[in-house]
Amino acid sequence: MIKKINLGILFGGKSAEHEISLRSAKNIVEAVDTSRHTITLIGIDKTGIWHLCPPDLFETHTGEPDSIDIKNLGNILFLRPGGDDGMNIRLEDNPAETIPLDVVFPILHGTFGEDGTIQGLLKLMNLPFVGAGVTGSAIGMDKDVMKRLLKESNIPIARFLCLHKSEIDSLTYEKAAGILGSVFFIKPVNCGSSVGVNKVTNAQEFKEAVREAFTYDTKIIIEEMIFGREIECSVLGNNDPIASVPGEIILNDMFYTYKAKYIDSDGVTLELPAKLSPGLIEKIKEYAIRTFKVLCCEGMARVDFFLKENNEIIINEINTIPGFTPISMYPQLWELTDISYTQLISELVRLALLRYEEERKIETSFDRKEQP
Repeated sequence: MIKKINLGILFGGKSAEHEISLRSAKNIVEAVDTSRHTITLIGIDKTGIWHLCPPDLFETHTGEPDSIDIKNLGNILFLRPGGDDGMNIRLEDNPAETIPLDVVFPILHGTFGEDGTIQGLLKLMNLPFVGAGVTGSAIGMDKDVMKRLLKESNIPIARFLCLHKSEIDSLTYEKAAGILGSVFFIKPVNCGSSVGVNKVTNAQEFKEAVREAFTYDTKIIIEEMIFGREIECSVLGNNDPIASVPGEIILNDMFYTYKAKYIDSDGVTLELPAKLSPGLIEKIKEYAIRTFKVLCCEGMARVDFFLKENNEIIINEINTIPGFTPISMYPQLWELTDISYTQLISELVRLALLRYEEERKIETSFDRKEQP
C-alpha cells in the first residue's frame, strides 16, 4: 500500500488578499486526490497567528469561504525552525505533539505570502513547498525589479516610472504624462489582485491614486496604458517548464479589477482558449516560459500579456501564486491543456518534492578541517 502524502494547505495571511486566499484554498481542497494525499488545514489569521483548522472547515463554509474567521476556529500553532524530521509545526498547548507534514501548499496571495517571506520561513523549517522559492517569489512580487530584469533580458514591457515614498513630491501628473502619455496606471509595487491600482487621466486623479497606492506599499510604479487585448498564459514546471494554451480577458469594466478577478464575473468575459493564430499562440507560450525562467520561478506561475493591434506582445507581469478560485484563469487554462484540476494539484506537489530532494544534495556547510 502506497503511503499517502500529508499535504498542508496554508492559507489566509495578513495581506489585503486574505479573503481571496480562503476561496483559493477551498477549491484546492476540493480538487486534491484524496487517494494519494491527506490534508492538514493551516490558517493564518489577519494578525499573523497560525491556527490548526478543522478538516471540515470548507464543508461547513461552502457558500461564503471568505467570511471564515480563522482566529476563532482552531488551535494555535508555533514553529520550530531546523531539524530533519519534517515535523516542525507544533500545538501551542501541547508542544510534544507535532504536525507531520510532508509538503506545504502556500496559497497565500499578496504580501507575506507571495513575496518570498513565507518561502524563506518554510525553507528554514526544512519543509518542501509548492511554487517559486525565495528569489523567484520576491522578484515576481516586486514589479519594479521584475520589469527591470525583463527589460535587461530583451523581453518587451510597457514604459514605467518607479516612485519611492520619500520622493512623493518630486513627480507631478504633468511630468508623468510627458513621459508615459496622458492616460496611465498607478500601482503599489508589492501588491497583486489589482489592489490599490487606479487608472489616471488628470492631476486630481493622480494625487488620489498616488495616495491610495502608498497606503499599500512604500514604492509604487506609474505605468503607461497599453491599448490591446489582455492575454494570460499558465506555466508549470521547475527546470524544464511547459506553458498552457493562452486565454483572453475581455473587460466590461475599465480594467481587470479585484472583484472581476475573483468574486463577480459580470465585469469580465473569459475567452478560453483565446482566439489567436497558431503562430501567435506559440510566441506567447515561448515568452511565458522565457519570463518564468528569467524571473527564477519554479512550480507554477501565470504570465499576463497585452497584445497590441499590430500583434506586438507586451509582458505585463507574472503572478507566482495565481488564484485558484472558481473563475481563476490558472487552473482553467490547464484544463484546456488536458491537465485536470486534480492532476494539476498532484503535479505541483510532485514538483515541490522533487525540488526539495535536489536542494538537499547541495552542500550548505564548509568544513575547514578537511581543506589542504
